[in-house]
Amino acid sequence: MPQPRRIAYQGEPGSNSHMVCQREYPELESVPCASFEDVFAAVEGIDGAEPTADLAMIPIDNSLAGRVADIHHFLPGSSLHIIAEHFLRIRFHLMALPGVALEDVRTVHSHVHALGQCRKVIREHGLTPVISGDTAGAAREIAEAGDPTMAAISPPMAASIYGLDVLAEDIEDEDHNTTRFVVLSREFVQAPAGNGPVVTSFIFNVRNIPAALYKALGGFATNGVNMTKLESYMVGGHFTATQFLAEVDGHPDDIGLKHALEELAFFTTDVKILGVYPASPERA
Repeated sequence: MPQPRRIAYQGEPGSNSHMVCQREYPELESVPCASFEDVFAAVEGIDGAEPTADLAMIPIDNSLAGRVADIHHFLPGSSLHIIAEHFLRIRFHLMALPGVALEDVRTVHSHVHALGQCRKVIREHGLTPVISGDTAGAAREIAEAGDPTMAAISPPMAASIYGLDVLAEDIEDEDHNTTRFVVLSREFVQAPAGNGPVVTSFIFNVRNIPAALYKALGGFATNGVNMTKLESYMVGGHFTATQFLAEVDGHPDDIGLKHALEELAFFTTDVKILGVYPASPERA
């Protein structure tokens, strides 16, 4: 695999995705994209265009909000592969123009999910919430507006990028708000077996008939394989077949998982391994 140089993420500079890119891959150029679709296109290339990034950093699950729905729909049809996972404890700061005091603020701007995760501080100070498209983008909007009555709820990194003062730190209602990110690559880079904990992600289709899923997954139970994720989708808008995204602990070369995948293939169609990658120490 050629040495990667650029990593794409969805959001504006200072977003949580940007933060985890900088933390885990400081040697790479972080490339902001307006949408998840743009992130996938940047790494895959589209309509014959050359890719503009080597890797993608994508949020896939959040401990409060659950799965990131768009990503679970992009992954099955993508040609990209999962090569790593990272976890980020989500932190939000309340920030405003330099010199502004908290009592001067009247409105607070952020993504709808961030506003919902910081209800206590909004209510405590009698602020009017205003929805923005992005948490880091809210900080940029405050800086550009120049209005001392406006504040943003944004990740800590956004304050330094957009020249804002932090009025209150770590204002989220829950301190266990964590997002799991996966790193996507055009190349299938499989973690070696026998070198620490490994996660295997895969998709498969079953016919929508009684006991189809039970039979498909039976081999994981009988072979002692721990399944940590199972998400379902309708295929092509029809109710006659269902597609699943699953994750299990273990390497396909492990004898238990090897037998479980063989049994899975017997009861399903279109089994596709999305990635075999090291389990993050933060998974625990």
